[in-house]
Amino acid sequence: MADALILGGTGVIGRAIAAHLAAANWRVKVAGRNPDNMPAELRTAGVDFIAADRADAARLRATIGDGVDLLVDCVCYTATTAHSLVELAADAGSTVLMSSKAVYIDAAGNHANSQVEPRFDGPINESAPTLTANDIDHRSHAGYGPNKVAAEQISLDSGLPISILRPSRVHGIGGSRPREWVFIKRILDRRTTVLLARRGTGVVHTTAAANIAALVETVAHTPGARILNIADPDSPSALDISRTIANHLDHQWNEVLLDDQTDDRLGVTPWDSAHPVVLDTSAAAALGYRPTGDYATTVAAQIDWLLDAAKACDRSRILPAADDPYFGHFFDYTTEDRFLARVC
Repeated sequence: MADALILGGTGVIGRAIAAHLAAANWRVKVAGRNPDNMPAELRTAGVDFIAADRADAARLRATIGDGVDLLVDCVCYTATTAHSLVELAADAGSTVLMSSKAVYIDAAGNHANSQVEPRFDGPINESAPTLTANDIDHRSHAGYGPNKVAAEQISLDSGLPISILRPSRVHGIGGSRPREWVFIKRILDRRTTVLLARRGTGVVHTTAAANIAALVETVAHTPGARILNIADPDSPSALDISRTIANHLDHQWNEVLLDDQTDDRLGVTPWDSAHPVVLDTSAAAALGYRPTGDYATTVAAQIDWLLDAAKACDRSRILPAADDPYFGHFFDYTTEDRFLARVC
């Protein structure tokens, strides 16, 4: 039986990987700071929890022991954490570092977190230019991508079989800020109309955590130093996503597709983009990876998870906080109603 250690294993990506590997008869351990965050379904599946802070190198070294077949780092954000990953990776048959599509820049140097939206010429492949590595606050918009680039470079320079995965707009059970909540809450609030900016045409490629897990197993069996994009086999628009969620919840609403001249407070979603942001995943496919499903198939479990939490009024670790600033501007019903009163 092969064994795996997942750092940051209780988050949306880590828990999907752990569940996938456990179902494939791997012996899996997940490391995290708080045992209370360990999903019950992982314990039931036989996954072990190890209390270990990502910054505690000695504890992680003791955890990895004589080595593992697979090491996955879901919380490697900086050069410092990459150096510690490399030390651990020396005792792993295959290692995976979770990065992000936020590292990519367009011809003008714009990226996912810049003030000006990027404009890519087409699907982005792994050879596309990236931000320059830098050591500034990785929690900031300006610092997230440059720190990820620094982590990637250190990992690749090690010469070890470390696969770097670059997902986009991850969805799945366990997300701390589930973007799909933008439509789910609207349905629960019995809104009969959905407004969509840019006529709902915005596309920012989605990635199911379950599809990430499938690729992780693929690279575990074919160790190597590489960079791989990972995204869903389809690239739904904001309109597609709104319809997928409404259909899953058997909800009907009127669609109001707004043009660019409309109030920019109206119809915003996490998938808005003036230009499509789509990842080319052909390199992963050439390696033997096969997705577990498209967006509609893979997002269903997350929708049900959030709906169950809403019915139970569970805001402990599932539903976004009522005052979460990320979601506040998505639910400006007062401005919406004023607009609809004028045009309807």
